[in-house]
Amino acid sequence: MRKVTEALSYRWQDVVNLIAGVWLIAAPWVLGFTQETTAAWNAWVLGVIVAVAAAAALMAFHEWEEWVSAALGLWLIASPWILGFTGLAAATWNAIVVGIVVGGLALWAIYDARRQPATAR
Repeated sequence: MRKVTEALSYRWQDVVNLIAGVWLIAAPWVLGFTQETTAAWNAWVLGVIVAVAAAAALMAFHEWEEWVSAALGLWLIASPWILGFTGLAAATWNAIVVGIVVGGLALWAIYDARRQPATAR
């Protein structure tokens, strides 16, 4: 149990990103944009991918998983304009805020991993 607690304290960014992924899955219902299929599917698909990437990083850290999460964060930020749902304020702001959180925490995890000795990972 102690080893799990230590791993979670080192990988807290991935715990938050796992929660962010679960939030993305629930957001279309909670924020009421399930009728806008493009925005809803973007949240559902990205939510699953973000949650799986974060869970994988928690099990065994690999820097490439964090780079994937950083790219997903960038996609989330840009997706309202690329997919054309900027008219839905809740969906747009949700994608932007969660994208900043996911991408920022992934980059922070990479920074932390490079600073820590290999035995701490």
